[in-house]
Amino acid sequence: MKMSFRWYGEDDPVTLEQIKQIPQMKGIVSAIYDIPAGEVWPLERIKELKSAIESEGLELTVIESVPVHEDIKLGRPTQDHYISKYQQTLRNLGEAGISTVCYNFMPVFDWTRTNLTEPLPDGSHSLAYEESTARSLNPLDGKLTLPGWDLSYQSTELQAIMDEYQTIDEEQLMENLIYFLEKVIPVAEQVDVNMAIHPDDPPWNIFGLPRVVTNRKNIERILGSVESPHHGLTFCSGSFGAEGENDLLQIIEAARGRIHFVHARNIRWTGERSFQETSHSVHEGSLPMIEIIGKLIDCGYEGPIRPDHGRMIWGEEGRPGYGLYDRALGATYLNGIIDTWKMNQRTEDKGEAAISSRSQS
Repeated sequence: MKMSFRWYGEDDPVTLEQIKQIPQMKGIVSAIYDIPAGEVWPLERIKELKSAIESEGLELTVIESVPVHEDIKLGRPTQDHYISKYQQTLRNLGEAGISTVCYNFMPVFDWTRTNLTEPLPDGSHSLAYEESTARSLNPLDGKLTLPGWDLSYQSTELQAIMDEYQTIDEEQLMENLIYFLEKVIPVAEQVDVNMAIHPDDPPWNIFGLPRVVTNRKNIERILGSVESPHHGLTFCSGSFGAEGENDLLQIIEAARGRIHFVHARNIRWTGERSFQETSHSVHEGSLPMIEIIGKLIDCGYEGPIRPDHGRMIWGEEGRPGYGLYDRALGATYLNGIIDTWKMNQRTEDKGEAAISSRSQS
């Protein structure tokens, strides 16, 4: 796998110089953050981003993300207009040599947490989600914003958009997603760009808005809607794992050969549909990180992976979930799992070869 790291550009307090000092760090996951959803990404801007990353000896492995305009998700009459712009952005990304685009289809809001600084027993703090608190929040007051959210929707139009979603159920949203895929995946094939849809985070309806990228059944339907190797999944352990009923190993198996990007994150379940993010260690979270990484390896996954979200440790201050120290520890932990699993595979293969040789003789 190609170890990668999320970087928010020149304004990110975590620098490329720091990132490249993490052992086995190869790639950067980034985007152009000042272009509104629905606008075409200029080729020159893409090349500038790529050049800045490559000048530090790193590779731009994944664009995360190219936002999908709300008119597409809602299936408005203007959807084809915005889909055509999305197609042109893909063409520009392909011309610039970008191989993977991570995107999501979450209505209005991206990933959601109810506390950005929830204390942990060791004195660090991390992101947390509590269902009862979420139900009491008013998403229209603008008080809750998170890294990666597209704030262009935080406007006087937001109430109207939220109202319109009251007429959109999960089946209609799924149909709008499939329509989008039928239009953009052929372009992705033409320009050799892998599209990797990110699961909803958390993977259930929130603020009265439907969500559909949530479980194995829906992933199988989404991937089956357009049969193309360029149409795939961002496997995010923390997003899928927030729902205790999701079997993460089964989801990996269901998406075998169609996983194009991996977000590795551990969480600790704190109640029904409630959780807190932890270190990547299996000793602190509820998810079987060793088995998850091993399953990805066994399924032949060799693409980009990034340590996703981190605690704030050692007094670090910065973008919630995106500090340097704990994500660096996470990358090292993941590398240890990968190296050990592959070493054990080689040992097993040698043992089987030796047994076969003796039986033949």
